[in-house]
Amino acid sequence: MHNGTNNLQTESAVGVGVLPESGSKRVKKTPSNYYINPAELREEVIKSKERNELTPRAVAMFQTMAKEASKKLRYRDEEDRKDCIAFAMMDVVRYWRSYNPEKSKDPFAYFTQMIKNGFAKGWRKLHPLSSGEKVSLSHDNIYTM
Repeated sequence: MHNGTNNLQTESAVGVGVLPESGSKRVKKTPSNYYINPAELREEVIKSKERNELTPRAVAMFQTMAKEASKKLRYRDEEDRKDCIAFAMMDVVRYWRSYNPEKSKDPFAYFTQMIKNGFAKGWRKLHPLSSGEKVSLSHDNIYTM
């Protein structure tokens, strides 16, 4: 065998999950799409409900969620982004007690939606629509059959 074939065999052995030195199998981690573990978030919210105040870890998790969610949106400037994150955090701090762990096992989705609603409230507060941009429908134009 020449040198090139030898390298290919070593690379293919590594590619199937065998460590070259020890010969043991690699343990593959399952990839997570979340930057916050939903189970850990759920535990923190339950602890917070027992204490009747948010734990510092829960606050940090919510801040991370708000920052990550803000990356999905476009803003006119960085100050708007920061203001919208602040509005979202205000909503989380105001309404976090409404999460019911017995009803929902996924606090990530619940609080992500709460954060997104906070962004929308913040944007509407920062950039209200003028009356010329609003659409209104009168009842006279609605027909029923």
